[in-house]
Amino acid sequence: MLNNVDHKDTRVITERSAQYGDAVMFAMVFPFEFRSVQAFYPILFHRDQRGELYPVALFGFEAGENLFLDDSGWHARYVPAMIRRQPFLIGFEAATKQGEGEKRRMLSLDMAHPRVSRERGEPLFQPLGGRTPFLEEMAALLETLYQGGELNKKFVQALQEHGLIENVTFDIVLANGSRNQLLGFFAIDEEKVRGLPDEALGRLSRSGFLMPLFMILASTMNVRTLVDMKNARRKG
Repeated sequence: MLNNVDHKDTRVITERSAQYGDAVMFAMVFPFEFRSVQAFYPILFHRDQRGELYPVALFGFEAGENLFLDDSGWHARYVPAMIRRQPFLIGFEAATKQGEGEKRRMLSLDMAHPRVSRERGEPLFQPLGGRTPFLEEMAALLETLYQGGELNKKFVQALQEHGLIENVTFDIVLANGSRNQLLGFFAIDEEKVRGLPDEALGRLSRSGFLMPLFMILASTMNVRTLVDMKNARRKG
C-alpha cells in the first residue's frame, strides 16, 4: 500500500521498453477505450485461468512478442490502459463501517517491478507529502480500470447470452511462405450479429454494448496490419 513516508523517494519510469515489461503479446482492454484501441490493434477475447472470457488487444502472434515495441519505444498513438497502469495495482484493506466488515480499495505499488526506481522517473509524492499530479493521474486510472473490470463481465455476459462469441483460429501466412496458426482466442461471430432480432439489438444498445460490439468487429482488420508488421520486422 502506498504511503508518503515509506515511498517518499520512490519514482516510476514511464518510458516504453521490453526491459520494463512491455514485451507482451496481448493485454486486457475495456469498452471505454475500444474506440482508441480498435484504431491500432485487433480486439479478441481470451480465457483466464478461471475460465472467464475477457477482451484483449493483440500485439503479436507469440508469447513475448509486441510488434509495436522496439528499442525506441512503443509505436502506436494509443497504449492500452492496462499497460499504462503498470506498476500500480488496486489493493484491498479491511475496514469497519458501522460494525460491518468491508474491503476498502487502496492504491498499491509492485515494488519488485522494473519500473520502480529511486534514481529516475516520475516522483509519487511532493516534498511536503502530497500526491504529485502523476500519482493522482494513476489513482484515477486505477479506479477507472476497477469499474471497467465490472463492465467487462457484464459486456461478455451479454454477448454470450446471444451466442455471439466463437472460438477462432487465424491462419497466418508470412511473406517467406511460412504458415502459422493463432490459437486460444475467441472472436465475434459476425453472421450471428447480422441475424440478431431488433429486440436484442435494442437491449444491447440500451446497455451501452452495441457500439463496443461494432468496434470489435471493425478492429479485426488490424490482424492484417500485424502480419505486415511481422513481415517488415523479419526483413529488417
